[in-house]
Amino acid sequence: MAGRLRVAVFRSLGATISRLPESPVQRIGQAAARRIGRREKFRRPLAANLTRALGGADVALVDRFVERAMASYGRYWVEGAMLPRIPAERVAARFQIVEGMEHLRAAHDAGRGVIVALPHMGSWEWGGAFLATIGLPMTAVAEALEPPELFEWFARQREEMGIHVVALDEHASTRLLETLRSGGIVGLLCDRDLTDGGIEVTFFGERVTLPAGPATLALRTGATLVSAACFSGPGDGHFAVIRPPLPTERLGRLRDDVTRVTQEIAHELEELIQRAPEQWHVLEDRFGAV
Repeated sequence: MAGRLRVAVFRSLGATISRLPESPVQRIGQAAARRIGRREKFRRPLAANLTRALGGADVALVDRFVERAMASYGRYWVEGAMLPRIPAERVAARFQIVEGMEHLRAAHDAGRGVIVALPHMGSWEWGGAFLATIGLPMTAVAEALEPPELFEWFARQREEMGIHVVALDEHASTRLLETLRSGGIVGLLCDRDLTDGGIEVTFFGERVTLPAGPATLALRTGATLVSAACFSGPGDGHFAVIRPPLPTERLGRLRDDVTRVTQEIAHELEELIQRAPEQWHVLEDRFGAV
């Protein structure tokens, strides 16, 4: 009963938001997110993450970034609810620029498949929706949600954006391999380790674990590996940054190569996050409170 109620709430909220004018809903969503962000259980981990991303900034500056980060998070949820109803031509028109698109096109044209390593920045769904408008649809992995009906609704919403979603379960690797072998694009959010089986790397000066998936897939398949992020702004627009391909040739034992490549990904994610730390939407403490 509780599961069905949760699905109904998400569906009704999504349907309501998608039919309202965007500007006032954005203001409401950002104000609500700011208020939520003042609660200690949300503020503390976000402040810890931003302190690292800002290079150890003072408390006053971190507080300002926490406020901006929660407003950005509110925008992310409102835009995510509205995106399935926005026509493809408007999605394309609101994309201001894609820095490094030549890297993605060259990798796709090579036909070996492309893995895009993503941080939780801005709105990755907008990036995926934009790629679909130019004939480069993306397959993404998402946490399985409870009840299953909620995940199915979530996946359908992304399919309407042009993003195919694979559940993070025992079948995920097989499905991703199939996508890559057919020359497709796989987007993997990889600044959080959801399985506790990740690779230990240095990230913003601290030892943390990041998922092994992007590096492992690239090393095993020969697919091109790039890092990228989709940022919100200026205004109601978006822009993306796609970095040059990472070196993924085999040099030794697979485990050692996965560690080396994952560390390279960590460095790339640092650079992308530092472009707009207030758009880094990770509300779990990645480093330990500071």
